[in-house]
Amino acid sequence: MAQKVVSNRVKEYEGYLDYNYRPTKEDLVCEYYIEPAKGITLESAAQRIASESSIGTWTDIGTLDQKMFDELSPKVFFVDKKIGIVRIAYSKELFEERNIPQILSSIAGNIFGMNDVKNLKLMDIDLPESFIKHYRGPYYGIEGIRKLMKVKDRPFVGTIVKPKLGLGEVAHADVAYQAWIGGCDYVKDDENLTSMSFNNFYKRVNVTLKARAKAEGETGERKAYLANVTAPYGEMIKRAKHVVAQGGEFVMVDVLTLGWSAVQELRDQDLNVVYHGHRAMHAAFTRNPYHGISMLVIAKLCRLIGIDQLHIGGMVGKMYEGKEEVKSVGEEIEHKVITQNLATHRLKEDWHDLKPMIAVCSGGLHPSKVAPIIHGMGRDVIIQAGGGIHGHPKGTVAGAMAMRQAVDAEMQGYTAEEYARTHSELREALEKWDGLNFYDKHYKKHYEKLKKKK
Repeated sequence: MAQKVVSNRVKEYEGYLDYNYRPTKEDLVCEYYIEPAKGITLESAAQRIASESSIGTWTDIGTLDQKMFDELSPKVFFVDKKIGIVRIAYSKELFEERNIPQILSSIAGNIFGMNDVKNLKLMDIDLPESFIKHYRGPYYGIEGIRKLMKVKDRPFVGTIVKPKLGLGEVAHADVAYQAWIGGCDYVKDDENLTSMSFNNFYKRVNVTLKARAKAEGETGERKAYLANVTAPYGEMIKRAKHVVAQGGEFVMVDVLTLGWSAVQELRDQDLNVVYHGHRAMHAAFTRNPYHGISMLVIAKLCRLIGIDQLHIGGMVGKMYEGKEEVKSVGEEIEHKVITQNLATHRLKEDWHDLKPMIAVCSGGLHPSKVAPIIHGMGRDVIIQAGGGIHGHPKGTVAGAMAMRQAVDAEMQGYTAEEYARTHSELREALEKWDGLNFYDKHYKKHYEKLKKKK
């Protein structure tokens, strides 16, 4: 006997609006920005998204009965017509607990191609509490990384070997060594360096980790090499295990190009390493403020599946993100409990026992931009400069020294300009990138207040 068409639906895509509904801890809640297509109201567009991302389709169907609709239909419970924001609560029964690809196929799948919307952006998600408990989260977290690196409270300084591609294994290791002895804590491969004819992964790891050991012996500091293990799954695991066998403690993955399930499986290997996440390809869907998926969503999923440290933008560098956006993402990945904030399109979240990630700021950074990053992000941050170190007038060692000096100045309550009077490497960096004027203009009053407190 054929099932009856849902009787309370006047037209297709309707029946999902319920302003009286209050989401439970077991709902998956999404916040979307919506620009409806011409002739469609915001409420109607929201219902069409709720339907298409769950149990419905473009027309009434006889296979969807009333009981199924009542139990599984999402609820559009919040609509702000002024700013185009809607919130939709989904039953957890619509999703598989440990299957991020399936979850995204629903809440960020076909809906982006619908003719009913001109623009659509998934701003944030709040996962069911029972789902969070099924994920392992970061292996080390911020506290574990600090203990491993023996750095108590200052920001970390990192760099990327430049040029991105072209160096052989030995030359690559030498650049890393120069950065480490200059003061960098971290040296990483760039996102598109894997295993090339001119730079074999296994040879590069071997010689670079030897250079790291030498730098540690000479400086008395812990140093980290972040080898990019991004590759087809089987080869990726092989490369990660090789890093561990050679004494490495960090591996880097290009999270988005690799894929969620592959990253999740890598984390589940329990290799006792810090997982460093690069966000290559993110701007293909995060950059447009009106369409796509926000960096906040990407960051939250990375924390869920176990990335320890993640690139989130530069705040003041060459990338496009605004200061408040980067700061909001940083808070999300570092705090245990997140409060709802409509202005930053952030939903509430309780991370329970999942450890926090540490934010990586990168992209067009140099010593004059250290202070604004620390002021905006706090001390739990990795400040990573590529050209801002290797582009120093006196080379990589001096460039690393200048970045470290900029951090030291901030930690000691000095402006970079003041510190540069007795630190030539920092002075030359500031002169090259116009940092002296930058500090005078933006931070003079801040440091005057600090000195008065002292």
